[in-house]
Amino acid sequence: MKTKNISIQGRAPLSRAWVASWLLACCTAVAVVALWEHRAQLSEITVESERLHAVASQRADQHDAHLTALSAIAVAGGEQRRDLFREVSGAIMRFYPRIIGISLVSLQGDVDALDIGTFDTEAHGLIREAAQESSASPVLLRYPSEPPAYMIFKRSPNTEVARYGLALVIDAAALLDGDSAFWARRGTARGLTLPDGTAILGGGADLGSPQYARALASNTQPLRLETGTTLTAADLLPAGMIALMIAGVTLVTLVLHATTRQWARVRAAERRAELSGLETRLSHASRVNALGEMASGMAHELTQPLTAILAQAQAARRLAARGDGERVAGILEDLIGQTRRASAILERLRTWTRPGEHKTELIDLRECIRVAETLLAGQASQLDARLAVVVPPSPLLVVGDRVELEQVLFNLIRNALDAVAETVGARKVAVDAAQLTDQVVIDVSDTGPGVQPDVRDRLFTPFVTTREKGTGLGLALSQRLVERAGGDLTLVEAREGARFRVSLPLAHAAREAAS
Repeated sequence: MKTKNISIQGRAPLSRAWVASWLLACCTAVAVVALWEHRAQLSEITVESERLHAVASQRADQHDAHLTALSAIAVAGGEQRRDLFREVSGAIMRFYPRIIGISLVSLQGDVDALDIGTFDTEAHGLIREAAQESSASPVLLRYPSEPPAYMIFKRSPNTEVARYGLALVIDAAALLDGDSAFWARRGTARGLTLPDGTAILGGGADLGSPQYARALASNTQPLRLETGTTLTAADLLPAGMIALMIAGVTLVTLVLHATTRQWARVRAAERRAELSGLETRLSHASRVNALGEMASGMAHELTQPLTAILAQAQAARRLAARGDGERVAGILEDLIGQTRRASAILERLRTWTRPGEHKTELIDLRECIRVAETLLAGQASQLDARLAVVVPPSPLLVVGDRVELEQVLFNLIRNALDAVAETVGARKVAVDAAQLTDQVVIDVSDTGPGVQPDVRDRLFTPFVTTREKGTGLGLALSQRLVERAGGDLTLVEAREGARFRVSLPLAHAAREAAS
């Protein structure tokens, strides 16, 4: 059976883990309710049984008083006042309905037994037998016929020369009747046994294992009271309580899910901010580190305009000394151009090394390519490598961070120069930029040894490098910066060497995607 996700309108669906947690919590809640109800039911039957025990014990003590009174009447009246004995017995039975029979039996058998109410004639023999074996204490006997009852027997007078046997027949069910509606519930049961274990009422299969068992607090009638209840699933799992618990568990699960998701969003935002800061610092550190490698190349770049400025300034001085003002003006224009060229190189260096926040703007990628070309021209010259740059005449407009995209192109071109430095023969690094539909594609290829097959799948993983002194962070950082601009950086197949492709959406496509 497949587990379906629970979803709430306007909220994200719960994952399988949350559904499993919800089901576990519901099962736990149901188990807690069942355990609670079980303990509550046992506690209730214990309380009700204690009440019943107190009532039954009090009633049993009343039987002793009735026996004493009837015994006195029997001894005093004898056979002459049998009517008085019958009248008093009838009054007792009317006021105490649980006493369903009273019998006065002659122990010598010379006088007919006097029976009031329910009494089995077979019991007369039991009474005579008990009189011969009994002591001064009353004797308890099971009533031989229906209804379930017991007899309490006493000799009258209570001496060895007793003339009568006096017995009360007590209805066991009536003895245990009370004013509580608890015992009318389905599944409750009560039992009553004689001290010798003879069952009078209930017991056996009706009670199973009683939850309560205790002898009555009566010196003459220590009958054993046993009670129990059969608990069904409906008793242990009330529908209303279960529904309330499941609703509460569901509510708590949804609140925890929403809270956890919000916490995860906050943590993810914090991690992104931290990662962005680390990338910015790493990018800046990478550029500053590259300065050392570019120093000689930049010196070569600056030497050309400075040499031209010096030569033209000397020529202008000679022309000015001869009074050739027209030619001096042309030389001054050349001086201005060379000065601006040197200033542009220095400005690019300053911008390149200055840390800054991530800032997106509309960029012409051709300018980023030219910056990277300018910064790496000296290194290419030292390696005797040809740096071939092909860009279209029309702008290649994208939206992104200018310095970050310059960083990417710089990393790719410098990696290509490092690759061709390891080869013998023609050394070439090509940068081809083009617009394809709604994308700008820039390919940086070289004639180096290429990328080894065992490194291809891990090429953009941090700290993976094929250079002896490489950090393994350049390509990983470049890919991250390109992705932040909405593009992609990949390694594509090439006949020789390696070819890396930067794909970025055109400005209008990037804005549509962002909106």
